[in-house]
Amino acid sequence: MTTQPDVIEQDNSTQPRFQLSLRTVSLILVAVGLLVSGYLSYSTLTNTATVCIDNGSFSCEVVQRSVYSKLAGIPIAYLGFGIYVVLAVLLLLENRVPFLREYGITLIFGITLFSFMFSMWLVYVQAALLQAFCQWCLTHEITMTLLFIVSGIRLKRHLSS
Repeated sequence: MTTQPDVIEQDNSTQPRFQLSLRTVSLILVAVGLLVSGYLSYSTLTNTATVCIDNGSFSCEVVQRSVYSKLAGIPIAYLGFGIYVVLAVLLLLENRVPFLREYGITLIFGITLFSFMFSMWLVYVQAALLQAFCQWCLTHEITMTLLFIVSGIRLKRHLSS
């Protein structure tokens, strides 16, 4: 049995065969990221409070109103939304544009690597500097971590094929 390098297979004799490509997993994660960063962007744009657990170490307002919530004057929520839009476009055009057929997986990996590292810095800021967490921000950071892992697996399979 030959398998495609970008497919996860689950083969149980009692259940029908199920295939899910890593590209599809990436698209699902990007959709989750768009929803989360879109909500944070909307909240920032309209200057409204997010729905948040405000107890103990969770305080979205502390995180979103901190000096760390902007980079060069641009709200980080907007930057996150923009990154997810770019990733969505790259994933959707990956099989249609010759340049992206050849370099798309590597480009997506590079973007997710940078975004993952920046997200880990944001986790550090929340934990060590602000001593407050935003569950929306943590959801983004988990989503980006998973996207980075999937992109890494896709790149490894692409390079070895």
